[in-house]
Amino acid sequence: MASIGFNELFFLLQGLKWTVALTIIGFIGGGIFGLLVALARTAESKLLQKVTTGYIAIFQGTPLLMQLFVVYYGVALIGLNVDAWIAVAIAFTLHASAYLGEIWRGGIQAVPKGQTEAAKALGLHYTSRVKDVILPQALKISLPATIGFLVQLIKGTSLAAIVGFVELSRAGQIVSNQTFRPLTVFAIIGLIYFLICWPLSLWGARTERRLQTATR
Repeated sequence: MASIGFNELFFLLQGLKWTVALTIIGFIGGGIFGLLVALARTAESKLLQKVTTGYIAIFQGTPLLMQLFVVYYGVALIGLNVDAWIAVAIAFTLHASAYLGEIWRGGIQAVPKGQTEAAKALGLHYTSRVKDVILPQALKISLPATIGFLVQLIKGTSLAAIVGFVELSRAGQIVSNQTFRPLTVFAIIGLIYFLICWPLSLWGARTERRLQTATR
């Protein structure tokens, strides 16, 4: 039974690097597309509402694991040869965009209608109303839920191992197979996830309490 030394810990940290990178790409990419989804969901166009409602239903109604499989193998079926990194990044971006789009849609609709009516009365056009009046308030309202989703996204990156992507959990599996110390290895991995996610959870809870206090 081999010991866990510097090389094994360094390999786990390399996996952590890809976990963080995948989370950042998925969250930023998902945020950009999610904002478009949220705006389309709250637009006056019934067609846009129906299309984005269907989009959200697909990604919220199917497991992330299945979405990873579909993107990874589906891209190959149409003749495109992409590595696991690109396929996983695409899958997480699409997944995040559906969830963030729905979270932010709720935030937009939670903004009092009087704010929009006042902006219209001042003669602000749609872009200015959204950018300067609605979104700042909507994103503030949605911040606790957004942080909560970020925590789930970090933990969800562990599923990327199923298509051969070596992130933290997959790196732990490899080290465990080499050292035959699964409890020790996955205790270390669990501690790393905890040290990343727990402060974010505290931040989300603190932000939610502040919002509740501000609305009283």
